[in-house]
Amino acid sequence: MRILFIGDIVGEPGRRAVRKLVPDLRSRHQLDWVIANGENSAGGSGITPDTASEIYASGVDVITSGDHLWDQKEVVKLLENERRFVRPLNYPAGTPGQGSALYEVPGKGMIGVINAQGRAFMAALDSPFLAVRAEVHRLREHTPVIFLDFHAEATAEKIGMGRLLDGAVSAVIGTHTHVQTADEQIFPGGTAFLCDAGFTGPHESVIGREIDPVLRRFLTCQPQRFTVARERVLLQGAIIEVDDASGHARSIVRVSEPLPDAAKP
Repeated sequence: MRILFIGDIVGEPGRRAVRKLVPDLRSRHQLDWVIANGENSAGGSGITPDTASEIYASGVDVITSGDHLWDQKEVVKLLENERRFVRPLNYPAGTPGQGSALYEVPGKGMIGVINAQGRAFMAALDSPFLAVRAEVHRLREHTPVIFLDFHAEATAEKIGMGRLLDGAVSAVIGTHTHVQTADEQIFPGGTAFLCDAGFTGPHESVIGREIDPVLRRFLTCQPQRFTVARERVLLQGAIIEVDDASGHARSIVRVSEPLPDAAKP
């Protein structure tokens, strides 16, 4: 099974990159499944049913989320009605939505997708380590192919999660920092790992936002309106090839695909 994971989609430029580039990536790399983190897809903060529909129509099979889950009130419709949308697993019991799901990949069998959120320098949700370990045990009754989007700030927390799950899941890919790391590897037990997939959107920016307002905030400590930037749009993420029978990763390759300048709205 060949899986493309797309790092945090930021605003309209990020959605445009997905729309323009994913069909070609699916064909060129013979992809079987595409997962994307969409938590910043609506105006750079949060997600709505409309932005989710645009992402699905572009060739994405499942959307994951993170700490900006609640930034758009319309997200409740996704949580209640869209089985292709996965929010962090480690929210308290009774939170709307699902933290994991099983999907049938045509011709390849089942895949389990989990989303979890870290706690270091982030909101104090339930322990992602305990929640994910229990969920992996449950999903492995159905499939050995399991993918985790771990939305976390601290590199040590992400690496710790990867080491905890080595051999039990196919891939642990980090999101949230919007800076693609160069530590892609396959751990000894067969789990592919990347500390951060990067982000899909404008890279002539400060992690997707216009540069000047961010600098003014740093210089003055005064509130600023952080608008989504526009230039040098990249689709970032990773392609993981997984053995269907064992669930072990065979390879992991980072993706950083530029959107051609001609590809305007």
